[in-house]
Amino acid sequence: MKKFEKYKRLIKVIFSVVLIAILAGIYGMIWIGWYNKIIWAPFFRRGNWMMIFIYAILLIFFMNTYGGFKVGFLKKGNLIYSQILAVLFTNIVTYFQITVQDKRFTTPVPLGVNIALSVVAILVWTLIFQWIYGLIFPPRRMLLISGDYSDYHLLEKMNAREDKYIISQIINYKEGMEKLIPQIDQYDGIIVGDMPSHERNLIIKYCYAKQIRTYSVPKISDILLRSSVDLNLFDSPLLLSRNTGLAIEQMFCKRLMDVVFSLLGLVISAPFFLLIAISIKLTDRGPVFYKQTRLTKDGKTFEIYKFRTMIQNAEKYSGAVLASEHDPRILLVGRLLRATRLDELPQIFNILKGEMSIVGPRPERPELAAEIEKEIPEFSYRLKVKAGLTGYAQVYGKYNTTSYDKLKLDLTYIRNYSIFLDLKLIFMTPKIMLLKESTEGVKNEA
Repeated sequence: MKKFEKYKRLIKVIFSVVLIAILAGIYGMIWIGWYNKIIWAPFFRRGNWMMIFIYAILLIFFMNTYGGFKVGFLKKGNLIYSQILAVLFTNIVTYFQITVQDKRFTTPVPLGVNIALSVVAILVWTLIFQWIYGLIFPPRRMLLISGDYSDYHLLEKMNAREDKYIISQIINYKEGMEKLIPQIDQYDGIIVGDMPSHERNLIIKYCYAKQIRTYSVPKISDILLRSSVDLNLFDSPLLLSRNTGLAIEQMFCKRLMDVVFSLLGLVISAPFFLLIAISIKLTDRGPVFYKQTRLTKDGKTFEIYKFRTMIQNAEKYSGAVLASEHDPRILLVGRLLRATRLDELPQIFNILKGEMSIVGPRPERPELAAEIEKEIPEFSYRLKVKAGLTGYAQVYGKYNTTSYDKLKLDLTYIRNYSIFLDLKLIFMTPKIMLLKESTEGVKNEA
């Protein structure tokens, strides 16, 4: 593996270039063989090349957004799903582009054929390349140096990626550098757990000197530091952390985007509102909507609106608890709504009222947040911005991601906030709506 390590990025680029070339070539045949023959003003050679080029640019944008190029990074199924999603959105945009050019709604059937052929091409090329990639870059043999806190969740997640990592040994940092160094030298990579900074620094510096790959579990202070600004007033480097949340101009732009996008979303989702309301009503004749007290910016409470997915009075005996993976309280239609996250559509009204934002930390219940803060006092740091319908932790985490990891993801968003990051997370949301692993409930433990 080390022999080809320096060529890894080049190999990934070759995969991406060939994939785009194949998909753009399929579209080129559809465009030249069908659409360019029926539009009112047909293109000639350069015009045809321009149409194919525009399609390729759109494809690159959506592939990059949804992770379609992340061969060797995403799971095989997730990678193929990302590529198909990118093709789907590219063809939707392309259809409207052709409609504008032709000045009428032309048939989408050829683009449907294009999507079908593209899916076949994706399956063939990606599966063949993944197989070759796995031969060139087999899973890394890893050493986990555990810290003061349990690394069970990290271990479980990394063991789920046997295509990338094989954790061959676990050793605690308290064994000391004398015992750690001989072990470190035997492995392809080191996972540095949550441990005191002094010991962690010794391990990381040693691995840097020996050119050994390290994977570190970040502390909250690490997230705050790496998102600080370089201050070059002196010959001694300084990191400036203002710690004030969003600037006034950022809040204005964010609010403007919230209003515009939520009004547009309300118009688009109106048919879904009607269908979902009828489905819930027919299930048990109970109320369609469900209100619950949640937390938003600066610890303020508000009533969140959701489609009801559980039986009536679901918490009468259980109290405030998270839904488990096979929770009997969840309605049949509720499972579908939760799996697709359509139960959260009514939060558009919370956004219009200014209680929430389209993008932000997940709104927690006050009683659950109070319990979490007993173990993680920093959990309240998430409340420097409004709660969101979608967000960094919602896109990159799961429903059952630990509270500590959710806090880290939310702080990463707050500290790196920009309008472009918001737009990226909005574009990413359709992908995670249909990923089962993103909506997993809390597992029942014996």
